[in-house]
Amino acid sequence: MGYEIAGGLGVKMAAPEREVYVMVGDGSYLMMSSDLITSIQEGQKLIVILVDNHGFGCIDALSHSVGGSGFGTNSRYRDAQTGQLDGEYLPVDFEANARSLGAHALTARTLPELRAALAEAQKADRTTVIVVEVDRNRRVPGYESWWDVPVAEVSELAAVQEARGKYVVQQAQERYYL
Repeated sequence: MGYEIAGGLGVKMAAPEREVYVMVGDGSYLMMSSDLITSIQEGQKLIVILVDNHGFGCIDALSHSVGGSGFGTNSRYRDAQTGQLDGEYLPVDFEANARSLGAHALTARTLPELRAALAEAQKADRTTVIVVEVDRNRRVPGYESWWDVPVAEVSELAAVQEARGKYVVQQAQERYYL
């Protein structure tokens, strides 16, 4: 997380004849959007598809899978009455942000708009960012793989204890291919 644009730039610099597409979530984009400037500075065009789910959706899912509550994984205001980060979503204008960094920027709200934005990006002479807002609660189905993220061994939370039990079973089934 946080390496996608830089990684895409490395691919483009290694193979400048290739059209390079980068898919990045909004949380990761906020960590490393400055790499857009480097792509523009170096004349290395990228096509960046920025998936906006209003937070760190992947990390939210990971947090829940280890018995956590997803604390801090939503880009929301702190509610003055509850003291929690459950207020309105922060109004981040990713299209304007990308444009301010020198990129050509578009927003796609429908599949036909996405197709049109991709066609426009292919014709552009510089890095293009296409912002696509997605449903935060829709997840990608299973990957038929396992991410070895240790779960706390000691916790008073039932969800963490349950996650630890599953982790121990999965870790015992882990296979190494090297």
